[in-house]
Amino acid sequence: MKKSKITQTILTGAVVMLGATGNAQSGPAANGKIVDPPAVSEIRPFHAHFSDKALADLRRRVLATNWPDRETVTDLSQGLKLETMKALAHYWATGYDWRKIEARLNALPQFITNIDGVDIHFIHVRSKNKNALPIIITHGWPGSIIEQLKVIGPLTDPTAYGGKEEDAFDVVIPSLPGHGFSGKPTATGWDPVRIARAWIVLMKRLGYTKYVAQGGDWGDAVTEQMAVIAPPELLAIHTNMAATLPPEVSKALAIGGPAPEGLSTPDERHAWEQLDYFWKHGLGYAQEMTNRPQTLYGLQDSPIGLAAWMMDHDNRSTELITRVFDGQTEGLTRDDVLDNITLYWLTGTAVSSARLYWENKLAFFDIKHVTIPVAVSAFPDEIYQVPQTWAEKAFPHLIHYKKLPKGGHFAAWEQPQAFTDEMRESFRSLR
Repeated sequence: MKKSKITQTILTGAVVMLGATGNAQSGPAANGKIVDPPAVSEIRPFHAHFSDKALADLRRRVLATNWPDRETVTDLSQGLKLETMKALAHYWATGYDWRKIEARLNALPQFITNIDGVDIHFIHVRSKNKNALPIIITHGWPGSIIEQLKVIGPLTDPTAYGGKEEDAFDVVIPSLPGHGFSGKPTATGWDPVRIARAWIVLMKRLGYTKYVAQGGDWGDAVTEQMAVIAPPELLAIHTNMAATLPPEVSKALAIGGPAPEGLSTPDERHAWEQLDYFWKHGLGYAQEMTNRPQTLYGLQDSPIGLAAWMMDHDNRSTELITRVFDGQTEGLTRDDVLDNITLYWLTGTAVSSARLYWENKLAFFDIKHVTIPVAVSAFPDEIYQVPQTWAEKAFPHLIHYKKLPKGGHFAAWEQPQAFTDEMRESFRSLR
C-alpha cells in the first residue's frame, strides 16, 4: 500500500488537511456498491491535537454558563438536575485534563481514508497473534470511539488480560461520518445502509478476507445492515442492542397502545415494559434529531448545553452517568464521561452527528431479516433487554445468546470485561 507523508492536525475543532486528496470523490454505483477508485483509496496516518486556545475557549464557555432555575422535583422526571450539571461544569473547567485522553488516543494506530467522498477516521490495532480474527466495532450516539478504548487491549492481547492466545482479535474502530474525527458529509444520503457499505470497503481496503462485526445503538444499525448485505468476507456479527421486535410489539408501541397479546414469558413482558417506558418518556432527543437536527444550534454554541443533551439519553444511562458526578463509582468515571463530550465539542460534531437520525429510514428495533450468523448479548439496563425468544425468531442463525447480570447502553465502556468475554465466546466457533 502506498505510504503517505500526509499529516492531519485538529486545530480549534476543525479538520485541517495538509496536502491531502480528501476532495477526490467516489460514489455509489448503480447496483448500490461503492466505487473505490485508486485515487481515494489511500490510508493516511492520523494524529489528534487541539490547540491550547481551543481548550481555553472551552473552559471560558463552561464558566460563563447561563444557568436555569433549579428543577421543582427531586427525581430525574424533569431532566438532569441543576446540582449535577454544576458539579460537572466545575470539574470540566477546573480539574479535567483533555491532554490525557488525547495522548491515549495518539498512542494507538489511527488513520484516515476517503470512502465515497468522506474522510473516515479509524483506529486499527493488529494483534501479535498472526491468527487473530479481525473485528470491526462501531459506536453509536451519544458515544464515540471513546466507548471502545477499554476493550482494545483485552481483545488484541488476550493473554495479558486473562484470556487465551487463540482468543485474539485484530481491532478496527471507525468513527461514524459526522462524528468525532471523521469527515462531515456535505450532501445527504449517509444513512446506516451507506455506512455499512463504506465499512465493507474499509475492511477490504485493509486487506481482510474474513472478519466479524460488532455494534450497539447506531453501531447495531450499521452492523445489521452489513449482515443484510452479507459480503462473503463477513463471517458473523455481534450486537448488544439487537433489532428483534415482533411486528405486533412494534405496532403497539407506534400507536401508544397496551401490551399486545402473546407476551408469553417474563423476559418478554419485561422487555415490553422497558420499551413502553422509553417510547413514552425517552424518545424526545431522537424525535428532535430525526425531524430538525439543524435547529440544535445551542449544542454547537454551549458546552453545557451539549453535555446535558448527550447525558439525557435513556433513563438507566442517565442515572448511571449522573451518579459519577454525585461522588459515586459506577462503571464510568467523570473523565470517561467528559472525554466523550469533549471530543464532540472540540470536533464541532454536535449537529453533524445528529443528522444521522434525520438520514435514517429504518425502523430501528424492527427485524431486519439477517440470515448470516448472529450473536446477541442482552444487558439488563439497555433500552430493552432482548429476550432469547425474540432473538431466536429474529435471527435464524443465532450462534450465541447470553443474558448479562449487569451493564447498559454503553456495554464496552461500562463493562469492558463482560463485553470482552462476550466477544471471545460469540466468535470462538468461527475461528
